[in-house]
Amino acid sequence: MKKNNLKIVKIDKNKGLFNYEKKILIKDLILDLKLGYYDFEKIKTQKVKFSLEVDYEDKKPSNDKDLKSIVNYAKIVKLIKKLVKNKHYNFLETLAEDVFDELFKDKRIDKISLRIEKLEIMKDCSSVGIQISKKRSHAKL
Repeated sequence: MKKNNLKIVKIDKNKGLFNYEKKILIKDLILDLKLGYYDFEKIKTQKVKFSLEVDYEDKKPSNDKDLKSIVNYAKIVKLIKKLVKNKHYNFLETLAEDVFDELFKDKRIDKISLRIEKLEIMKDCSSVGIQISKKRSHAKL
């Protein structure tokens, strides 16, 4: 009979043996805002829907008593509201770039998938919009 040569390894949570891949989901954040290139879009607000997936990595599990140990979805929603309150955007794409710029300030964030839709702009469509994903480059410049 063959002898089993398995070793028992004790895992220490603090040794960094694991990487966590986490994803924040924000679906269907609907805001009334002035957004658009045409004059009529600059006068009247319209409903705009935001949906995001924010991927981030962490070497430690979340600490249940430390809000800074997570990427906070409420902070992301607040940031989007602040961006659209303080500036008029002609294009969804430029709004998306500002969202990316703000979120990527958190060095843990690796990738963001963002969908922005105008809900009331075209009669024949329930929505029109864009979807853009942006990933942090880890290449050295």
